[in-house]
Amino acid sequence: MDIGSKCGYPASSLSNFSPHPFVIDGITCNSMEGFLQSLKYESLDMQEYVCSLVGFAAKKKGSKKNWKTSQTLYWRGVPYKRDSKEYQELLDRAYFELSKNEGFQKALLATNDSSITHSIGKNKINDTVLTEREFCSRLIKTRERLKSELKNK
Repeated sequence: MDIGSKCGYPASSLSNFSPHPFVIDGITCNSMEGFLQSLKYESLDMQEYVCSLVGFAAKKKGSKKNWKTSQTLYWRGVPYKRDSKEYQELLDRAYFELSKNEGFQKALLATNDSSITHSIGKNKINDTVLTEREFCSRLIKTRERLKSELKNK
């Protein structure tokens, strides 16, 4: 199943562009795209603003920031090197918080055991805040966790 905002359900609902609000570190993010694009900003106020955005509006706002030269991203005043273990842990936490959103859960579980791809995703970490592999592996890992939680209820 190829994940993308222009695909049919459930793939479209699993796109980072989808309006699935979640809270991380006390900050409300209206979409995963808003969260990811906010990481390009060092300013806490700008991060909160970008977190409020959904879909293309978030993507457009983040596209104006040049983070690639320094390979540094930010969350709540903390700098993260793009290739660091700490950055991967931040992404894990964000997807864990997103997984609490019922609409996201429903869409992810609706994929059943389908393979998950993201054909429009980039593969080089120095080129994107979230590679195709980072994105798809988190969806698969989250789906397995949710299925296990349901089984154990």
